[in-house]
Amino acid sequence: MPSSLPEAPITAAHRTVKCPACGGPSVYATSNPYRPFCSARCRQIDLGAWASEQFALPASAPDPDLDPDFASG
Repeated sequence: MPSSLPEAPITAAHRTVKCPACGGPSVYATSNPYRPFCSARCRQIDLGAWASEQFALPASAPDPDLDPDFASG
């Protein structure tokens, strides 16, 4: 599907960042539809990791003495 926005040419003025998936260089500009990723493949790999719950925030059980919303049985 063609984009309605014209693509800007990649120039030295565009910022290059490290792709979060592969670590390779990625152009961080509107000309890169996959930003911050370098490609559709890296974007899909990251989405798959989130979907399969490979990324998670550490959590511990709530302390009933400190949590007023904790309902004891």
